[in-house]
Amino acid sequence: MLDFAAEVDELVAEVRAPEVSTSGKLVRVVGLTLEAKGIIAPLGAHCQVENLDLGTFIDAEVVGFQDDLLYLMPFSEPGGIGPGARVWVRSNHSKASLGRAMLGRVVDGQGQPIDGKGPIAYSDQLGLEGLSVNPMERGPINQTLDTGIKALNTCLTIGRGQRIGLVAGSGVGKSVLLGMLTRNTEADVVVIGLIGERGREVQEFIQQTLGEAGLAKSVVIAAPANVSPVLRLKATNLTHLVAEYFRDRGQNVLMLCDSLTRVAHAQREIGLAIGEPPTAKGYPPSVFALLPRLIERAGVGRNGYGSITAVYTVLAEGDDRSDPIVDIARASLDGQVMLSRQLADAAHYPAIDLAGSISRVMNNLVSPALLKAANRFRRLWTLYQQNQDLIQVGAYETGTNPDIDEAIRLRPGMEALLQQGSEASVSIDDSQKMLQQLTGQTGD
Repeated sequence: MLDFAAEVDELVAEVRAPEVSTSGKLVRVVGLTLEAKGIIAPLGAHCQVENLDLGTFIDAEVVGFQDDLLYLMPFSEPGGIGPGARVWVRSNHSKASLGRAMLGRVVDGQGQPIDGKGPIAYSDQLGLEGLSVNPMERGPINQTLDTGIKALNTCLTIGRGQRIGLVAGSGVGKSVLLGMLTRNTEADVVVIGLIGERGREVQEFIQQTLGEAGLAKSVVIAAPANVSPVLRLKATNLTHLVAEYFRDRGQNVLMLCDSLTRVAHAQREIGLAIGEPPTAKGYPPSVFALLPRLIERAGVGRNGYGSITAVYTVLAEGDDRSDPIVDIARASLDGQVMLSRQLADAAHYPAIDLAGSISRVMNNLVSPALLKAANRFRRLWTLYQQNQDLIQVGAYETGTNPDIDEAIRLRPGMEALLQQGSEASVSIDDSQKMLQQLTGQTGD
């Protein structure tokens, strides 16, 4: 028996694991894709590439491989990189540093401060992908969230821990509505991801929308349109990770991600660069796997311990509501708020279009009387919209349809309920009283 054991030990000693190389060299550059040989690293590994001109290094991430080739995507412009440049593995995993010291700070996609307030004293480090929550362990969405916006508080009531999308074309008021939600919504912590938007908007959002009081309980992660698609994706994951960090400590988090469409664009750039086949509107399959995975990271925590109420802006390119990203967002989220260019052109703000807008958890949050009043309001609003041309040219005869008659009578009151100044805030109780008085639906 001892001889057999000794023989096994000898055989095991002879079996050596292949040596893992931590450095290699660059053999090809195509666009923003770098190809390296002689190096072994997993997907998501953080690497450094030698800059031959300056003697410095450029950070890059492993985004794919084929045989003995590694595909890297740099975090910045690959200027100065030449053939044979050395490549080193810095870390096999994408991790981020976290801590309460992030509150009141503005960081980039790598968690580095960009607000000029000095370094951040981080206390924890976690993987960027986070930890998934078993759906059977999630708490229910049963607490109403006061957004301070009458149209949402009445007809599209939102719950704490809900994931909702703001869907619209460009220039219809998504950013203004996002600012109203930031100022008016009650939350312990606000996490804001400004992904792929104009760099000018970052400072405007912080100074004009948040202000000093708002920034004090917020964490802002900024990755504007001019940064690498890899950094935009890292900023998106960091936004969700920071929100999860505070949620898992029992806090109610409001997470704003502007915009989900730019996240899809970043993944499209990476996917096409490494050879993924394009599908609808040029989006590779990885985009349609990424978005639901991101969205599922938000929501109520385990056994109702903490929550992430997530608001994603979605750009409907060319006002196309059947855009692939709009479709996948609509299928994955707990509701959507559609914004109408027609209403915006008529100076009706916020330009919330009740046709197509829905809160999938509203039935669980409000009383039967309030739900009946909201449904009555939506029906009358939609009836007027459908018959607007006939009414305005005088072709509709009063008495033909009692519901349309009531819609015409209540139209000024309905417009007043849905419209609101960007600086105004109306509590959910006051909003719902207005709705019941307008529709004549009262009760508990």
